[in-house]
Amino acid sequence: MNDTPGRAGCPQEMPPRSVTVDHVLVISVSSLKGGVGKTSVALGLASAAHNRGLPTLVVDMDPQADASTGLDVPVTTPLDIADVLAAPKAKIMSQAIVPSGWSGGAKGALDVIPGSPRSAEFDRPTMSERFLRRLKDALATVSDDYRLVIIDCPPSMNGLTRAAWMASQRVAVVTEPGLFSVAAADRALRAVAELRRRGAPDLQPLGIIANRVRTKSREHSFRVDEMREMFGPLLLTPPLSERTVLQQAQGSARPIHSWPGQAASELAGSFDALLDRGLRTSTMRSRGNPRDVQAADAPAAGAHAGDAQAGDVQTPPKPTTEAPEQNLTDSSVPGAGDQDSTTPFTGDSAASADTPITEDAEGTLRRPRNRP
Repeated sequence: MNDTPGRAGCPQEMPPRSVTVDHVLVISVSSLKGGVGKTSVALGLASAAHNRGLPTLVVDMDPQADASTGLDVPVTTPLDIADVLAAPKAKIMSQAIVPSGWSGGAKGALDVIPGSPRSAEFDRPTMSERFLRRLKDALATVSDDYRLVIIDCPPSMNGLTRAAWMASQRVAVVTEPGLFSVAAADRALRAVAELRRRGAPDLQPLGIIANRVRTKSREHSFRVDEMREMFGPLLLTPPLSERTVLQQAQGSARPIHSWPGQAASELAGSFDALLDRGLRTSTMRSRGNPRDVQAADAPAAGAHAGDAQAGDVQTPPKPTTEAPEQNLTDSSVPGAGDQDSTTPFTGDSAASADTPITEDAEGTLRRPRNRP
């Protein structure tokens, strides 16, 4: 096997694995802090799905459009995500979707709605509820064509991320083992809980993905232990180790599953495990009794978060002040019409967004702490 990076002489992709998913699963890959490798995780999940032959659509909601670059999409395309958000119609969607270069130009295996700097005009903190449903409406027109949709969100809690979450069943929160990143992950979980109450009842956190972990770093070990204590089963396993092969694969616009070497193989296996987690919860919800699914997703009532098995999905703690549910189609609700809502979405109805707080099993409020 040729271990030299590059397109020429590289080994073929690993044989696809068969998978059965009864309906389309939409996962938003998010972070409320930039620079934690969010897009790298989205590309890794796309690589895992492509490797097993799962029809997948990647929606690049980030105005930087890095996911589009990593998926080997041409710089210029007929339409992009900005056009879809402006007019979420079936004809626009069909023209905006392009095949990834990973699939050799064959449409239907791994497709992309390219990102665009023009989408930044929609990334305002106050957007109408009608706008927030546009991506969901657009994806409904192609729901029979795919079994997985991965949305790469911008690192903010404004209109684009909220629209992505409204269209999703799961949110994967990406963080890294650092003080400020852990705080941002806590805010993201609170934002998921708030948006779920305000009009997205099917939305759940897939969990927190610890990225760029250096196992020999004392600081990283401290922060990973802290996240395990704070978030319990919401901290997904395995963590993603910091590997240069990931940047090499992305620099060549190649899936990590096709990159040579043991390090790439181990990292690809980690992405496989994370994707399996999402697909497993989707299959359970489509086939099983809702009560059985709820029991499998969360630890037993009254159990301490640290007693549950790592990697299981659990609904994040509710804020101490819970706003009443609102009918978002009611014209009396701010933002229900075409005009922008006058009430910005904070993502935390219990505390300031600048003060990350987590509630443990005894109800004590905690926050990430400085190392002793």
